[in-house]
Amino acid sequence: MLLPYMLPDVIEAGCDEAGRGCLAGPVSCAAVILPPGFSCPGLDDSKKLSEKARERLRPIIEENALAWTVVMVDAEEIDRLNILNASILGMQRALDRLSVTQEHVIVDGNRFKPYKVPYHTVVHGDATYMSIAAASVLAKTHRDELMRQLAIQYPQYGWDSNMAYPTKAHRAAIAEYGPTPIHRRSFRW
Repeated sequence: MLLPYMLPDVIEAGCDEAGRGCLAGPVSCAAVILPPGFSCPGLDDSKKLSEKARERLRPIIEENALAWTVVMVDAEEIDRLNILNASILGMQRALDRLSVTQEHVIVDGNRFKPYKVPYHTVVHGDATYMSIAAASVLAKTHRDELMRQLAIQYPQYGWDSNMAYPTKAHRAAIAEYGPTPIHRRSFRW
């Protein structure tokens, strides 16, 4: 069972990302502030959920959150900053774009950088706190939607099914067709 808040009685935003290990496309970073008493049966770390479950949860989160946002950091910026720094920057950009000002931030993982308000990193936070799990679902579903759109332009890479993760088929397509403009040049193919 997911916990509602790390610090009760403060406006708390949860952050997570999706797509860090992909060979192409952006890293998707989400921030979510849930209302007090929020309940969402089935909400969990997006990696534990089926695509169908994530798609069912997405509108529930978007309609009921006090505020939410998703920011994409493209491959060029990932290559320039490295994936960790690009992910942190993307999460901070997402926090900056929330329509409600947060007083505390909880971030999935063990790395973050100083921000305007206090924060805590939580290893497996997406399986511990509702707001991080909600951010996990939004980051994943928004990124998957984008990769399905990009798969129309670049069908040979199979992004409609592999979402640009380093599958055997994706690596074989890079070897045969070369990288696209949205492949991450700093990653091993």
